[in-house]
Amino acid sequence: MQKNKILFLFQKFFSDKTRERTEKVILNLALLSFFVHLVVIYLSKFDFIELSMDNGLLNNPISAVYTPFSFILIYEVYLLIYYLPKSITTYITKQYEIITLIIIRKLFKDLASLELSSEWFEIKGDLQFTYDLIGSLLLFYLIFLFQKQGRRKLIQGNNIKPRVERFIYKKKVIAVILVPLFFVMALYTLTNWAIGFSLIPNELAPFESINNLFFDEFFTVLILVDVVLLLISLFYTDQFHEIIRNSGFIISTILIRMSFGVSGAISTILIVVAVLFGLAMITVHNKYEKDLLLRASTNKI
Repeated sequence: MQKNKILFLFQKFFSDKTRERTEKVILNLALLSFFVHLVVIYLSKFDFIELSMDNGLLNNPISAVYTPFSFILIYEVYLLIYYLPKSITTYITKQYEIITLIIIRKLFKDLASLELSSEWFEIKGDLQFTYDLIGSLLLFYLIFLFQKQGRRKLIQGNNIKPRVERFIYKKKVIAVILVPLFFVMALYTLTNWAIGFSLIPNELAPFESINNLFFDEFFTVLILVDVVLLLISLFYTDQFHEIIRNSGFIISTILIRMSFGVSGAISTILIVVAVLFGLAMITVHNKYEKDLLLRASTNKI
């Protein structure tokens, strides 16, 4: 009976129909938020309204792109949970895509406040923009390589009989739990920020804190989820390369989480190293898998 309830909730949250509906709602909200942000910027610019909030988000129309990107990130969080029971590599890929989109979102804000001068490498904001620009390009390419390795693993996995139905069911349970959990976390974070801003608008948190809003706690939860997945997987496999790969993914997520606690080049470097480490892990894992399949086919002959 309990299993039927879980499967019912899973179907409600993650059916193709629900995903399409969620995508439409999020995209409409993203588009609406972009125009609302633009209107607020121009109302403030022409002194129709007065806002004490000064963190670069209301100074230039380019920074209005920041807001719709926030909604796109929400959809990416949903997709991450959506793919959790389906494929561990796609689930990890979504983690990497989310952190890359956070950097891209920040770039739009920083574009609006760049100081174009001969002292580019002496200005802190311009330096951070440079780090993020190079970092986002590297991450884009590393994610491409990671996805290629993930597809290779999927092709190899199709030749193996499904033996992890119970493991997939447990991942569905985790996915069902994560939906309301992340919703409550997002609502709590937004409410806390709104209350803080309304009470002390002149002491608004620095932009780095706003940019990391929700996602620092989000990646903390993902670390715990990754650990749980690793422990559950031990019931279904004793393959050394599987255990090492999953352990490597946890380390990768921890490095991403650590990037929220620092700023400047160190933050960008930590994120790039995290994705590079994950890529190295899945590449070596696939070589192990290929060797095992080769040996198995040789033994049959």
